[in-house]
Amino acid sequence: MNKRMTHAACTSILVGKDATIDGSTIIARNEDNYVAIAPKRLIIRAAKDYHSEYFVSANNGFRWLLNGPALRYTATPDRDASAGLYEESGINGHNVAMSATESAYANNQVLAADPLVGNGIAEDAMVSVVLPFVKSARAGVERLGQIVTQSGAAETNGVLFSDASEVWYMEIATGHQWVAQRIPSNAYAVVANQLAIQEINFADQENFITAPGLQDFVVLNHLNPRPATFNFRVIFGTQTQEDVHYNSPRVWEGQRVLTPTVIQQPEATDLPFVQYPDQRLSLADIQRVLRSHYNGTRYDPLGTTGDQNSREKYRAISLSRTQNSHILQIRADKPEALAAIQWVAFGISAFSPYVPFYSNSTVIPQAYAQTPAKVTLSSAYWLYRVLAVLVEPHYLKLAPTVVDFLTECERIALQHVTATDHLSELLPDNVISTVLTQANTEMTQQFMTKTQAFLGELVIKNSALSKLTFAMDKNL
Repeated sequence: MNKRMTHAACTSILVGKDATIDGSTIIARNEDNYVAIAPKRLIIRAAKDYHSEYFVSANNGFRWLLNGPALRYTATPDRDASAGLYEESGINGHNVAMSATESAYANNQVLAADPLVGNGIAEDAMVSVVLPFVKSARAGVERLGQIVTQSGAAETNGVLFSDASEVWYMEIATGHQWVAQRIPSNAYAVVANQLAIQEINFADQENFITAPGLQDFVVLNHLNPRPATFNFRVIFGTQTQEDVHYNSPRVWEGQRVLTPTVIQQPEATDLPFVQYPDQRLSLADIQRVLRSHYNGTRYDPLGTTGDQNSREKYRAISLSRTQNSHILQIRADKPEALAAIQWVAFGISAFSPYVPFYSNSTVIPQAYAQTPAKVTLSSAYWLYRVLAVLVEPHYLKLAPTVVDFLTECERIALQHVTATDHLSELLPDNVISTVLTQANTEMTQQFMTKTQAFLGELVIKNSALSKLTFAMDKNL
């Protein structure tokens, strides 16, 4: 078997319905990779019935028996599935959203007591074997928990679930030990490659779900340094230099943006898992966090405020290795057929627009559904990769132009969603999916055309910024 491949280094946001401006639930994540280029695509898996068929992972041989009806769902798999599907993010036919995973690390003591399982479930398989089979966010936690309990986990991971009412964050720490917490409806959480959940209330089964025997496992193996409490992060997590410089600053940045009245330090190791926004959050707020490279601070690697050491000190949220940034929105004020939108930004989120896709559709436009191996501007993934290559070298000079482009894209997207909602609310249910499919196609075409034109502008602007220039006599 080939060496098992892993994706890593993501940043996640989860927002309860009473913390958003329109009552939506939101889960969102930057899907990062170890390599700079790992092409993604957006697809729809059709509903089907399984009759004792095994899912077998190309990644590590993980097997799980699939039975019964599977719902239609969207997914963002890797272009090359030879190392595993990595479907990563999607919304199913019951408007349940899932994003997997937020890679994390457990400490040596807990892993010694319950090692990871080489052929257990891993990131590449999670969406594929869970999302099509669940009708609520809680059911998603329970199904994945059952799989981990029975077959074990190959990685330490965090997994995001949401439906119209609830948002859950699940952490799989060791081979068989896991916990999930419901995000309070008026709160949010930002997670960055750390085990983040803190105090567990085992009596509160409305807000916490845990692996069977979790308490006994900790007691029997003498793992809790604070026996009067049960802090999952303290018991199972790590506190390393990587946490201080790679992970904690991203949580600090997300909370700084969404709750600016709370003053914290970027290297703090006790940043709260659950935080409360200063005001109700919009899609633009979530996008601002996912696009962040510590904008406006001395830690911005593209800025000029700090010295070189400061600008290189912390790992940013938006990264050159970001492949797919997504916001999965389930809207409470819309009919079920219209409620779910998957906002997708391929490439570096700092420079790419978020394009809305209604999940209740039948097909995804070719620009997103098919990603060739080689660069072509007819592919959304490659188009936005080229955009980043043109912007980043001259970011300080091009930033105002890029901000204008993204602001205009945001306006177009919101107007498109509003118009599509108004049209679709007047239609019978049996034609809505067709209308939404057409709406997705129109939105894709508009964004592809607009971005291609913007690339032309950047080529002209960049030509005047070349260092291979000299003051010349216009008559020569």
